Amino acid sequence: MDTSPLAPGLYIVATPIGNLGDMTRRATDTLGRCDLVACEDTRVTGKLLNLLGLHKPMRRYDDHASDGAREALLAEMAVKAVALVSDAGTPLISDPGYRLVREARARGISVTSLPGASAVVTALSMAGLPTDRFLFAGFLPNKEKARGDVLTELSGVPATLAFYETGPRLVASLEAIAERLPGREVAVARELTKLHEECRSGSAAELAAHYSAQPPKGEIVLLIAPPGEAEAPEDDVIDAELRAALAEMSTSQAAGKVAKALGLDRKVLYARAMALKE
Repeated sequence: MDTSPLAPGLYIVATPIGNLGDMTRRATDTLGRCDLVACEDTRVTGKLLNLLGLHKPMRRYDDHASDGAREALLAEMAVKAVALVSDAGTPLISDPGYRLVREARARGISVTSLPGASAVVTALSMAGLPTDRFLFAGFLPNKEKARGDVLTELSGVPATLAFYETGPRLVASLEAIAERLPGREVAVARELTKLHEECRSGSAAELAAHYSAQPPKGEIVLLIAPPGEAEAPEDDVIDAELRAALAEMSTSQAAGKVAKALGLDRKVLYARAMALKE
């Protein structure tokens, strides 16, 4: 291992999400050569450093850190090499740190990011859902209404949706998905890179039933397939909607209302409405 000191600045270091073998040589080398490690929990990071045979001063830094704590770290970065780690995975991915990175860049402090383990990327690569587009949305809200509102808001996004979740909340989230996004394939990836790693796919209702009977443990990535192409409504459905609208409003208004409701072309529906009136 290179023992020469690192240049001053901020080094963003990814750590394993479970399997210590996923710690990269570059990450280990950087932690060994840095002057200070900023971390979410000194106990968690202390265990990792001990396993790696490293002994470094640590300083706690999370989203609850004061402005003064951030300023102190920024001052250190100007003259020392400071490594930023999260408890597991890649820092800043649903973890604290972006304010620190933004301010460091604004002040001209060197920022280096070392790639490594990420639960959401690991889950996407193994779940068999489309990955050409995906939206990572952190954790779903804990309250039922807010959780449902977020799912409704994201329901039309043409991409695989990815969330972090916990065991005690998983069934409630799956039930909300079954209600708000029916018919979508869902995958639950848990205990990634660990001994009892699992990736289970199916409908949200099927998975909710499974995990109700077998309460899950560990950290979880919850994936939802993108919306499929909507089937065009049958002609009799379109005509019924138009007739109902024509009973209450003008032809132009009826065509506009039904076009919006069914996602069809307004001009085509206007001509159809005129034919119905005749």
